[in-house]
Amino acid sequence: MWVVRKLSSCGSRSLGVFTSRFRGTQGDCSRLTPSAGNQLSWTLQIKPWVFSKYRIMWFKSYRMTFACLNTMKSYRYPWTRLYSTSRTTVDSSEMKTFLALAHRWWDEQGVYAPLHSMNDLRVPFIRDNLLKTIANHQPGKPLSGMKILDVGCGGGLLTEPLGRLGASVIGIDPVDENIKTAQRHKSFDPVLDQRVEYRVCSLEEIVEETAETFDAVIASEVVEHVIDLETFIQCCYQVLKPGGSLFITTINKTQLSYALGIVFSEQIAGIVPKGTHTWEKFVSPEKLESILESNGLSVQTVAGMIYNPFSGCWHWSGNTSLNYAAHAVKQEHTVPAELVLKGDTEEL
Repeated sequence: MWVVRKLSSCGSRSLGVFTSRFRGTQGDCSRLTPSAGNQLSWTLQIKPWVFSKYRIMWFKSYRMTFACLNTMKSYRYPWTRLYSTSRTTVDSSEMKTFLALAHRWWDEQGVYAPLHSMNDLRVPFIRDNLLKTIANHQPGKPLSGMKILDVGCGGGLLTEPLGRLGASVIGIDPVDENIKTAQRHKSFDPVLDQRVEYRVCSLEEIVEETAETFDAVIASEVVEHVIDLETFIQCCYQVLKPGGSLFITTINKTQLSYALGIVFSEQIAGIVPKGTHTWEKFVSPEKLESILESNGLSVQTVAGMIYNPFSGCWHWSGNTSLNYAAHAVKQEHTVPAELVLKGDTEEL
């Protein structure tokens, strides 16, 4: 087995590895000096036919070495450092929009009506995927014992039903008035007092104190509002336990989503207030999946969601051109298999 340990020197040392194999097999190579510090003069002494053969071997080594470097880079940071509060993901202009609407969260016929009806899809989606990880569950409280973080919880529209399923849920939101609304509504149900907690904060502010704490993180209709999606996903990774689940619902970045999600929904029909969404912040399933996978989260499911503004109902769809839901699982803390190269016991 070759295990890549000292990658910084691989580019120069790999040449010596192949030289040791090559030396002695060709008599014409006796004049070669396998010194990494004298590669140019060493190469010029090789006969053309030998050079051609060796050059191919060297470039294979080069590609292999830097493939390892690139792989190591993509897996390095998710579990080696926490993200400080100096790297905010909160857009202050977005906060002003939601502050003005904070008192309307629980109006089921108002601007948040689509989010109320979305619970018919997203609650079972979260519940059923989490139940796959539980051997036994209590009837009536299937998520009992699970810790869930609801990021950008707003007035608690999704936080409360998850709490009623037995989970211990923390809902966080940077808008103080949203949390006040959520606290006020929670007080009407004594059962939720022991299961649901709300905090006024952003995700990155609680990364250090809640590292590897949660069985699931929910970011429903949130990622299209953050200013740094990569950092947001990295923070989600940090607070999840190994094997924990990340659930996201959001809007695809397509011409159709612009026409229906902004022009029709905001400017014509008034389904949501003007300025609620910025099309440039929408993210495609392909881009989201790429960010998730590169940050240690394995995508399990991506499913399209369609909203009917006339019936006020959502339904699942194979088409992800508008809204979609994604489920990803945090990978275990292991060195990727690509970094263990089969071969001799000689170290690069």
